[in-house]
Amino acid sequence: MTGSPDTRQPDARRPDDAAPRTALVVRGGWEGHHPREATELFLPFLEAAGFSVRVEESNAVYADAAAMAATDLVVQCVTMSTIAPEALAGLREAVRAGAGLVGWHGGIADAYRGEADYLQLIGGQFAAHPAREPEQRVGDGSDYFLPYRVEFTPAGREHPITAGLDDFELETEQYWVLHDDLIDVLATTTHPAPAHHPWHRPVTSPAVWTRRWGDGRIVVATPGHDLDVLRRAPVRTILERGMLWAARTA
Repeated sequence: MTGSPDTRQPDARRPDDAAPRTALVVRGGWEGHHPREATELFLPFLEAAGFSVRVEESNAVYADAAAMAATDLVVQCVTMSTIAPEALAGLREAVRAGAGLVGWHGGIADAYRGEADYLQLIGGQFAAHPAREPEQRVGDGSDYFLPYRVEFTPAGREHPITAGLDDFELETEQYWVLHDDLIDVLATTTHPAPAHHPWHRPVTSPAVWTRRWGDGRIVVATPGHDLDVLRRAPVRTILERGMLWAARTA
């Protein structure tokens, strides 16, 4: 599906290598993905890893050039929502200059749907989460909770984010993702082709991927619909390792 993942250390250097690294947590958008509670799960980890953590409830911070130049890692949880042109330009420039960008589920793969420049930056976009069979539906969000398997690719079995992890099962939203071939896919998930849906053969989507953008690194994991999924050991491990791998280093 893609080439070999890039496991080199970033070339970008921080202006002051003696200072603590800075993580910027940006959250908001659709409340159904619990942006506040979900990001709070990872704040103790970031602090224990030596980051100075700044939390923003708006993506307007991306337009602050000084703040972004001082940021080594962006953790974003903003589903749907909108973004001003100057904020989007600031995010793209920060990543190009070496800041890492990490997110999960709709907070990164379903953010700013109308912005082509954002989609190009991320490399993959939520398209659907197929539903259960009609007779199993009860009329709430659980209609889209399916049992599915996340399977690591050969590249994923060697990558520092996912090495040593076993394929795992989830019962939650299974993202169908549209993507380009600049991403390095570490894990996939396959959508079956049941009779109640209109596609005619199974479709494999990336479930975890990385992307190099200038001097920056991007990590996306599509599992993460709710706190129960984020607390699952494989998912949390992937995200925490991803934050360390993506963050700008000397």
